Amino acid sequence: MTSLTGRQRVLDLLQGKAIDRTPFMPITMMFAADRIGVKYKPYVTDYRVLVEAQIRVAEMFDIDHVSCISDPAREVADCGAVVQIWDDAPPTIDDNNPLLADKTTLARLRQPDPLGGGRMHDRVKAAALFKERVGGEKVIEGWIEGPCAEAVDMRGMGNLMMDFFDDPSFVRDLFEFVLELELRFAWAQIDAGVDIMGIGDAAASLVGPEIYGEFVWPYEKRMVEAVRKMGAAVRLHICGNTRAILEPMGRLGCEIVDLDYPAPIADARKAMGPDQILLGNLDPVSVVRNGTPAAIAAAMHRCHDDAGDRFIVGAGCEIPRDTPDANLKAMGDVARSRRRS
Repeated sequence: MTSLTGRQRVLDLLQGKAIDRTPFMPITMMFAADRIGVKYKPYVTDYRVLVEAQIRVAEMFDIDHVSCISDPAREVADCGAVVQIWDDAPPTIDDNNPLLADKTTLARLRQPDPLGGGRMHDRVKAAALFKERVGGEKVIEGWIEGPCAEAVDMRGMGNLMMDFFDDPSFVRDLFEFVLELELRFAWAQIDAGVDIMGIGDAAASLVGPEIYGEFVWPYEKRMVEAVRKMGAAVRLHICGNTRAILEPMGRLGCEIVDLDYPAPIADARKAMGPDQILLGNLDPVSVVRNGTPAAIAAAMHRCHDDAGDRFIVGAGCEIPRDTPDANLKAMGDVARSRRRS
């Protein structure tokens, strides 16, 4: 088989077609900004900087995708939350003064326009510029927050965890608001040129399987189905230990399930069946950043062996900014060495 573009390689895998080798789709954010010599503030505030950094890293390491991901505070910022944009660190949401500290605020909250000139609009512009510059070569990945993660961003972690027990009707009202918010944002990105929509629902790993099944999973399911109807594939990423919820995650219908390192690939394969595409899942710090290229390659091959051919090479989460280039290259070398033809 002749060599495929990164875009065709990933899309063909999603469609069950023969491909030349395993795709490579690591999450790079601060790592990417560093590689073009910029601090993180311009990366998260100027779509042109983000696009330039993503394309540079994709070219340097033969990565099959480019991504609009930068931080989880875009949607909540446009809703009116207090968000601190730091000079050279990810934006942070003021968890001591959340947007919905007073629950009654939700009834008065209006949906922001993702094309209204705010932080969401900046991400949409990134998707459009990716389409213009590398749309024929790389898969373009957008990003939205999942229902639990965005609810935490709006309400605060401690408050939401209590709400599950004290005010479940409010939680459902909040999740309904979040679902509409994220689907508006998803459509704007897809319309601009996104092929795959990343859904990050980090807080979902913290609630336990019972609350996940009763509250979170139904909204994740609706979100996934709606995004797929819009014409994009879905890459689900839930940070943390998801071993207790692997089986329901596999029933969401995502094209790609991106696993963090506490959840073994072998467990996910057993829980999700042979057809689910898995991505991951090396420990980003102890293995990817601190390991040797040889150790990284060995660990990555073990992941691939546990997953089988329905697999994409990546780490358990973001590639840390101070990861040696040789270590990320070692991951890509594994992908290129796993020939499929």
